[in-house]
Amino acid sequence: MSLGRLDLNLLHVFDTIYREGSLTRAARALHLTQPAVSHSLARLRDHFEDPLFTRQGNQMVPTPLARRFAESMRPGLTQIQNAVNQFHAFDPARHRKTFSLGLRDVLESTFLPPLMATLADYPDLDIVSQRVPRREMETRLASGKLDFAVDVLLPISEQTCHELLRRDQLVVVVRQDHPLLQTGLTMDTYLAARHVLVSSRAEGPGVEDFALSRFSAHRRIALRCQHYFAACRVVAQTDLLVTMPEAYARIIAEQSNLIILPPPAELPSLDVHLYWHRAYEQEPALVWFRERLAGVEG
Repeated sequence: MSLGRLDLNLLHVFDTIYREGSLTRAARALHLTQPAVSHSLARLRDHFEDPLFTRQGNQMVPTPLARRFAESMRPGLTQIQNAVNQFHAFDPARHRKTFSLGLRDVLESTFLPPLMATLADYPDLDIVSQRVPRREMETRLASGKLDFAVDVLLPISEQTCHELLRRDQLVVVVRQDHPLLQTGLTMDTYLAARHVLVSSRAEGPGVEDFALSRFSAHRRIALRCQHYFAACRVVAQTDLLVTMPEAYARIIAEQSNLIILPPPAELPSLDVHLYWHRAYEQEPALVWFRERLAGVEG
């Protein structure tokens, strides 16, 4: 596998297929035809004597050899790209670019509308939003398959950078004619009520329950579900309460007969952070996009 026999342009093609997981998307990102990308992949396969990628449904899945090669090749390729990019500023009005963003469902609803409004003047910029398991976030950022992620504060390595985007307060949501609107929401009435807890886990307390435990207080969880939208639909038709992030609560309340109340005790804010990998910190397009993300008020 002599380097002298390998066209270095093929490394860029390999890296793009690896990140995009699709020949069609790779061709679009490279501004090449799909047959040209397929031809480059065939040359790479001959050189490495390995399929490199196998098709599974609509995805091109890397082989073990391709994964090992990507991990060892990426730091050098990134250095070359950074060296070249420092002489070329990113112009969003002239470049076609797809940015990948890791967002959970609630953050999609609050974050994407103002972001897309911010990018309205750049029709050649595309956004791919995807839900990324937290345990995979750093791996995907490091591989370049994900440009940025937005999530609560998480334990991360030194290779992952982050900054605070906003603080979201927790509020209590009830239906429009709930009896609590007459009696008032106190700690006693809050604890006496039945609650919806939204969590991806099948058991365990929510963030608000940790805060209540400081007061030796415990609430009655009548329903545990996975999404705030479903929880709000339930709350709109019952006497149940849901405690949730204020930004998303206001979006839901605008379109339903729900009322937002302040919690009866001080609850921790939900700090929302932006994450990216240190290896791509100086890439002009990502620097530009990171500035746009930091300015979103979602």
